[in-house]
Formats: sequence, structure tokens, C-alpha cells
Amino acid sequence: MSLNSCATPDGREIGRAQAVQAEACGIAPTSDMNPVLLKPMGDSGCQVVLRGRPYMNLSAKRYYDLKETLWKAVCESFERLRENYDVIVMEGAGSPAEVNLRENDIVNMRMAKHAEAPVLLIGDIDRGGVFAWIVGTLELLQDDERKLVRGILINKFRGDISLLRPGLKFLEERTGRPVVGVIPYINDLKVQEEDSVALEGFRKRDAEVKVAVVRLPRISNFTDFDPLLSEKDVSLRYVTSPEELEGADMIVIPGTKNTIYDLLFLKESGLSEKIIEKRKRGTMVIGICGGFQMLGKEIRDPYGVESERRAEPGLGLLDVETTFTREKATYRAKAKVIKGTPYLEEGEVLEGYEIHMGRTKAEGYIFELTRESGRKTFDGVASEDGMVFGTYLHGIFENNAFRRRLLNSVRKKKGLSELPPRDVDPILERQREYDRIADVVRGNIDMDFIYGLLGV
Repeated sequence: MSLNSCATPDGREIGRAQAVQAEACGIAPTSDMNPVLLKPMGDSGCQVVLRGRPYMNLSAKRYYDLKETLWKAVCESFERLRENYDVIVMEGAGSPAEVNLRENDIVNMRMAKHAEAPVLLIGDIDRGGVFAWIVGTLELLQDDERKLVRGILINKFRGDISLLRPGLKFLEERTGRPVVGVIPYINDLKVQEEDSVALEGFRKRDAEVKVAVVRLPRISNFTDFDPLLSEKDVSLRYVTSPEELEGADMIVIPGTKNTIYDLLFLKESGLSEKIIEKRKRGTMVIGICGGFQMLGKEIRDPYGVESERRAEPGLGLLDVETTFTREKATYRAKAKVIKGTPYLEEGEVLEGYEIHMGRTKAEGYIFELTRESGRKTFDGVASEDGMVFGTYLHGIFENNAFRRRLLNSVRKKKGLSELPPRDVDPILERQREYDRIADVVRGNIDMDFIYGLLGV
């Protein structure tokens, strides 16, 4: 379950966590790595993405009616992976001991039993109560499930390991399983987050260019803004009230799982009025994906794809109109600039990906998109002065030259000198972080035990 997702090379949608894990392994992500993705649409409903394609929108209760259909898809994906790889790592979701959900489980112990896989039970000590959690989990597992658990791992430990050793000894004596390792808490880890819960502990810094990202209730793909955090002159914060927009040099409306409901949030909270006021005062406003749709004159939903409302006026900052269709666009794409702006040079090519419902009609697109299939289409609109800009292209801020020109346009407006672009490959930066994690893990767990589980 995640609102941060990714488009695979063959145009399917999977969770961001699985795409990150594939990248760390040096392989292309496929929908078999995440055959069932749930994208929350509210407190009790979700969109079910099956094999990388939208399947249906369901309430939590109705989701369980699909159990056998989804289980079949999971097993088929597992078999395809088993044919192509020597080692498969299966990551559970939540707790394997949720007794009220056991009969509908397709991701934890049922899958472990199906694969006849050894299980490592991992506890997050940073949240507290890890000893009770581990002992209680094993207690609540059924006998055949408990037999699969071969070892215990403690994650995110802070402090003196010697103070923890009595607890580790207790765990081993009480459970009869070895504690395979204690992984320390890794500070300032720059790995893309799985979901918006990570924003709860988000720390902002003070810098010259102040960027405010609206934290929509159904925010998705906020990993788009990670590259901005890598710029030393950027102060990025997530905001939920009009007052927090004061002082912002750039306002970004991000992607969302439900554009109309989050547009209503902007209006009810007073954020929409404040954004329009700030635009009039010269603040740059950017919309990505659903945020792009909100910047237009109107959003139409004739088929009830996202809500019961068939139409809703947008913020009116761009001369575009969006109509939701039943088909979802999930593509990797290259965007050639066909209409320049103060921060986009005509002829340059940017890379990113699309994940969206709806089609946006406009005059004067700024991008010609070439999707991985070779099909061409158009995207992106900017105001005459370039101070309002919208696009469907996720990942656009990973393009170094564009990102720096955009920030420099703000710096110039503030009377600050321009800075050169960072000559860093974002993929290489991420690989360094994966290596950093690997080094920490390797140095703090019993690798011989792990290889023994794998039979190598």
C-alpha cells in the first residue's frame, strides 16, 4: 500500500519501494515485483492496481472479496521471478500476526508457506516495545508459520550495544531463535521514501530560496522533490495552511491520488485563495501531475473516476482544462522543449515519467513527449511570464540543468547571484546511498547465517 509509485519500462505502475529495491539490485523494475499495489483514496477505500494496471476502486471490506483473484496473480508473479532469478527476497507488509486479517493474508505468512521460504522477523526498536513485539508476534503465529521463522533482526538501534545485550540474550532464550544482527539507526539517509508517513519527521533548513510544497491529504509521489533537498540554497517545507505560505519564493502543488478532493481541500483551507494572491504578488507557482490539473480552469470527471462530482472549477492560473478518462497513463518519457521559458531552453530534452488519470487540453504546450513505446504526445504549460508552470512529468527535478535554471530564475528575482548546476548524476547519488546501507548492514549482521539460509 503506497501513494508513491513508479512507471516500469513496459509502462506499468508499481510501488516506489519496489522500484528502489530493483534499482539497488541493478535490475529493471517489473510489475511482478509488486503484482498487487493498493493506492489509498480515503480513510477506507483504495484503488487496486493489479499487475501494474488499475483494476478497480474498492472499499476496504470489498477488497477481501478479491482475495483469490489477487492471490492467483501473486503466485503467478512469484513463479515468473523464480524462473529468472536465483534468489528472491519477499518483503511482508505490516505485521505477520494480525489475527483479524489472517484468513485474507496474501503477503505475509501465506506467501512464505507457499514459497517454503525461511523467514527473518525484523523489529524496529526505534518505535519502542520491540521485545514485546517480537515475542508476541511469535506467540500469535500458527505452529506451521512459527516453524518458518529462522532468526530475528533488530533494526534502527541507537546507543550503546552493550546495554542491549541482556535483552538479546532474553530474546534468544525465550524464542529459541538466534538474533542475527542489530542494525544501527542510519542518520540522514537519502533514500526515496515509501509513503507520506515519512513527512511527519521531515526537518526543514533555512536557506536563500524558500520552496513550499503543499501537503495535500492524498499527496503522492512526493519523492519528486528529493532533488531540491540536495541543493544547498534551497529551504523546502511541506505546508498545510495559508499562513505557512508567507515568505515562500516558490509554491509547488504536488501529485495526488484524488485531484478533485484535494482541490476542495485547497479551497476549504484557504490555501487556494492564498496561492492566487501570492501569484499576483510575483511568487512562482508550479503544479506537478494532479497539481498541474488543479492550476487549470476546470476539472471534469464524467465517469466518476475519482469522485461523485462531475466538474469542479480549478484555480484558474493556467488556461487549461482537464477531463478524467477511464484509462491511466503510466509511461516513462522524454520531454523535448518546443517552447522556451526563462528556465527551459528550446530544444533541450528532459527525462521523467507519467502516472495520471485524465487528459489536459491547452494551447501552446511547452513539451513534446516521446514515450518509451515511441508514441509522441504533448505536455506542459506555462504562463506568459513563466511564473506559473504545470506538467505531468514526475521526476522533472532530477534534470540538473533545468533544476538549477529554475532556482536561478528565483535567485535573480531576489537579487541573488546565479549558481552553477550540480554536476552529479542522481542515479549515482542513490547508488552511493544503497552502498552505504549495504556496508552498515553487512557490518552488523551474521552474513554467514544469511548465506546459510540461501543455501550458498
